[in-house]
Amino acid sequence: MIARPRDAAGLVLIRAAKKGAPEILIGRRPAKMGFLPGIHVVPGGRVDPEDSLAGPGLPHPAIVSQLGARWAAFINAALRETFEETGLLYGRPKSGPIAGHSGPFWEAYRGQEWMPDYASLDYLCRAITPVTSKRRFNTRFFLGDGEMAAGSLAGNGELEDLVWIPVTGLGALNLVDVTEYVLKTAIRRWDSGIPVGTEAAKLLNYRNDILQLTTMRKP
Repeated sequence: MIARPRDAAGLVLIRAAKKGAPEILIGRRPAKMGFLPGIHVVPGGRVDPEDSLAGPGLPHPAIVSQLGARWAAFINAALRETFEETGLLYGRPKSGPIAGHSGPFWEAYRGQEWMPDYASLDYLCRAITPVTSKRRFNTRFFLGDGEMAAGSLAGNGELEDLVWIPVTGLGALNLVDVTEYVLKTAIRRWDSGIPVGTEAAKLLNYRNDILQLTTMRKP
């Protein structure tokens, strides 16, 4: 029986370095993990029901159009998982109340007088794991400026060896093909200064265990 992919989201954070190449936040999945053990990944994880409640503000209209009615669930999942796995809150100083939102993720925003900045996030791609995988995910990946991530690297232990690594050092890491594509796309957009919402996200899935890249249809 083919497992149904679960909705998930991930966040690529890139920041300018004081010297040299820009840096990307990367962690390694513990060897005991049942899915992709020992692999280097960006922060991310499953979409939870509470992720559907949007904070103040909106993403770029083109990204809302690509993600559809559930845009908040995907983006909030990426931000929440990043907070849980790295201790960093992505956003900007709070300019208004975040009413009706509960849980450690939203409490952290309130405690730091911070709020999500949806408009600054770009949509990189959507990736679906192969049908042969025991655990399958339908993951949306986003790109944000690492300078907008507040806090100190800590996390809940789901990612080990958390580090801001120069993009020139990515070749030494243990990456899967999807992560390689996501990082390559993120670096190109960052280096080229491509405005948020300019490029449509691609769909990555597998046919006979070979990665395919296609244009997505609107939800």
